[in-house]
Amino acid sequence: MSSQIFRSASRAARSLLSSASKNSRFYSAYMLQEQEARAAELERTFIAIKPDGVQRGLISEIISRFERKGFKLVAVKIVVPSKGFAQKHYHDLKERPFFNGLCDFLSSGPVLAMVWEGEGVIKYGRKLIGATDPQKSEPGTIRGDLAVVVGRNIIHGSDGPETAKDEIKLWFKPEELVNYTSNAEKWIYGNN
Repeated sequence: MSSQIFRSASRAARSLLSSASKNSRFYSAYMLQEQEARAAELERTFIAIKPDGVQRGLISEIISRFERKGFKLVAVKIVVPSKGFAQKHYHDLKERPFFNGLCDFLSSGPVLAMVWEGEGVIKYGRKLIGATDPQKSEPGTIRGDLAVVVGRNIIHGSDGPETAKDEIKLWFKPEELVNYTSNAEKWIYGNN
């Protein structure tokens, strides 16, 4: 009798393990699809701390605001852009009367160029930055809290998906963009 119970228990255990293994593979495949779908939803944006922000020591304050929101830094470098490079960056403003002054300013000192990744990072990044004119920026925004005049507004952020792609391509080589999974992502997006 006990050998019959043992065989029966063994069959049940093997069946359970086989089922769990199949379910585990199914669950793993499901989670992989979930992660791939999540990666497809993540977007990237270009953010630059302008020479006034760098010179005023605001780098850590600005990075901290993006990190606290849960966005992931995937590229960063400090450069002093040439005036020609600044003209490429602001090419869409070429006909504006302030174009030359804007390019002179961007090329006047070090710029911290960054690429941030996350869900809604372009739209939220713009909200976090605030209005171009600091006097019209809401308190709690970077410009609202830290800038005073429009000509020294500390930071630049892409205003849409196409602009983000173009600016990232202008400022970074593809190999400078790092793909990685942050340990915090499951706590931010719920991928457990």
